[in-house]
Amino acid sequence: MKLSQFKFQLPENLIAQYPAETRDESRLMVVNRKTGEIEHKVFKDVIGFFNDGDMMIFNDTLVFPARLFGNKEKTGARIEVFLLRELNAENKLWDVLVEPARKIRIGNKLYFGDDESMVAEVIDNTTSRGRTLRFLYDGTHEEFKKTLFSLGQTPLPAYINREPEESDAERYQTIFATREGAVVAPAAGLHFSRELLKRLEIKGVKQSYLTVHSGLGNFREIDVEDLTKHRMDSEEIEVSAKLVDEVNSTKDNGGKICAVGTSVLRAIASATSMGGHMKTYSGWTNKFIFPPYEFTVADSLISNFHLPYSTMLMMVAAFGGYDHIMNAYDVAVKEGYRFGAYGDAMLVI
Repeated sequence: MKLSQFKFQLPENLIAQYPAETRDESRLMVVNRKTGEIEHKVFKDVIGFFNDGDMMIFNDTLVFPARLFGNKEKTGARIEVFLLRELNAENKLWDVLVEPARKIRIGNKLYFGDDESMVAEVIDNTTSRGRTLRFLYDGTHEEFKKTLFSLGQTPLPAYINREPEESDAERYQTIFATREGAVVAPAAGLHFSRELLKRLEIKGVKQSYLTVHSGLGNFREIDVEDLTKHRMDSEEIEVSAKLVDEVNSTKDNGGKICAVGTSVLRAIASATSMGGHMKTYSGWTNKFIFPPYEFTVADSLISNFHLPYSTMLMMVAAFGGYDHIMNAYDVAVKEGYRFGAYGDAMLVI
């Protein structure tokens, strides 16, 4: 497959800038991956496509307030710092992106907060934009994290052209988020309300969790036409023995498995074993999935509508079939579906 095959015309006004008023009342497009047939629903109608004994797998990662603004020592220049991951808790070392990168060198100090009480020192260059910061803070690790995160903003994707608002701290987060580590929300999970999860439980649809700490690599521009030459950024995943047992038991008993989101689909693919079963996995994956690809564990997929050329669109096309999915995206544009993390959803069955 070529990069240019994932181009489509997306009007700017279809990129959702705010979430739907109610989590489970976004629009839902249902696509049959065998026939290409399309149905138009409301998200809470998703319950009608699952039965007693089926299972949904969710990503329980928790997005932290990763976007900070600080001032450079002496010059006072305003610097945006995007926290990526904690490298060392004891020494308070973080892998970060900085903008403008040209102004920040090893040895520079950055000051955060109105009183500039949080100080960080640049100790390494990791990429052209990336740096390693050592935060200088006297106190426990718990106090440090609390203070650091109190200074941060919700890391909304760049295509949301506005400043984060107070409500984003709740809405750019799934209701089942428990394991801190992501800077990108698992968007498909944002549509699930407590009421919908309860209704699924009553119907006998099992709910299980794995963890993928999604990073900015999801949004990194692909700069090669030949997709086999693209290298994905690694993401940390955790597939527990409990989940593996639940999935394998469900498969053996004839139940269907639904991956809620491309992050879950990628994690499942990274932990697939023989005969449509899963195995435990703990570590990093840089698996890049694009058509054609054979999925043996997941029977259905819930995903948002993704932007042109994105790796998430490629993964959905690999699952649902290139022609069916690209046609569905054309229909979505014509029908005014909303795209992006705060947009509408697609169920591929």
